[in-house]
Amino acid sequence: MSPWLLVVGATLAEVLGTLALRMAATGQRRWYAAVAVGYVVAFVLLTLALEAGLPLGVVYGVWAASGVALTAVASRLLFDEPLTRVMVGGIALIAAGVLLVELGAAH
Repeated sequence: MSPWLLVVGATLAEVLGTLALRMAATGQRRWYAAVAVGYVVAFVLLTLALEAGLPLGVVYGVWAASGVALTAVASRLLFDEPLTRVMVGGIALIAAGVLLVELGAAH
């Protein structure tokens, strides 16, 4: 399996875990199991990606930035939480920073 597919899987698992955390925080305690599973799966997949040789700084940057962006969009769609222009700008800046880290790691 491609190491980058592991990072994608880790990102999706972390986002699902975080969305489940939002549900658990509303008093629906059964969602805590999904939170735990999501985070455990995310860290296992991240570990596998690192074992496959991807650099930590790049993997963590891509995982974190993608997670922030996907969680913000999903929160808007699922929970009607705000997603302002300033927030979108912040997400763009995070993505630019991760791109710079990736480009810097290539040298």
